[in-house]
Amino acid sequence: MSNIIGFNNAIFWTDDTEILYCEFSNTDPNAKLESTKAKLYIKAITTLCKGKAMPFVIDLTETCGTFTTSVAKFIVRNSELKKLRISESFIIGTTGVKLLITLYKKFYDPATPFRIFADQNLAQAYSLETKQKYHNSIKKVVEDYK
Repeated sequence: MSNIIGFNNAIFWTDDTEILYCEFSNTDPNAKLESTKAKLYIKAITTLCKGKAMPFVIDLTETCGTFTTSVAKFIVRNSELKKLRISESFIIGTTGVKLLITLYKKFYDPATPFRIFADQNLAQAYSLETKQKYHNSIKKVVEDYK
């Protein structure tokens, strides 16, 4: 069963794979993600995840533009997202977006595991793999605690 929250240029959903999917669409290369939208997106993510950590698959194939430094820091430092984000799989369509994501991850969020893909199936496979590793590590911690 899918749960979906949509905006003008973004859709967020989860399904029985327990992966959070994000799809953005924007054709304006001068557009910047502002804090008001970022806050709405974070609220959608926290609502869909319902407190459960999940890998994120972020489809940027139909988008261009950028974000301000303050918004990048806000997203990375958000305590709710830190608890929910197991890994990030970015699906990209251009070299420019790949460069933007690589720099964002290097400077603002080097801790969260991520990969960049051109194919959604590969992105989903990576997400399922990181989810399994995450759950196995949790089981090990619980077993070691006993």
